[in-house]
Amino acid sequence: MDQVTTQPIVADPLDDAARRSLIDDIRRLADDGKTLAEAELAFQSSRARLVGASASGIATYAAVAVVLAFFAVLGLVVGLLLALTPLITAWGATTVVVGGLLLAGWIAFRLAMSRWRRLNRLLSDKATTP
Repeated sequence: MDQVTTQPIVADPLDDAARRSLIDDIRRLADDGKTLAEAELAFQSSRARLVGASASGIATYAAVAVVLAFFAVLGLVVGLLLALTPLITAWGATTVVVGGLLLAGWIAFRLAMSRWRRLNRLLSDKATTP
């Protein structure tokens, strides 16, 4: 009869360990670490390039949005002046519109200062941890 020799499916780890040395294992570990670091550097570099390429487009659209919003507010102010002039004269309409804008600006400033103070309290050393 033919005798078939079979190899074990899983190699004996003790035989494998006997053939390797600690220095070889450390070299392989260092090579793996180097490969991992190179891959991470390549990944982060590609992310940085993507962000850099996208940032100019984002900034352009943001600038266009700010300019259009400014013109919309300007149109609202002119429209209010034209609508209020027959009711309370030109000077009265100007006073009401400017007063309303100053009031809205003051409220926005107070809200911004409130949030700024809250952020400073949270970030200061005196703040207690929750």
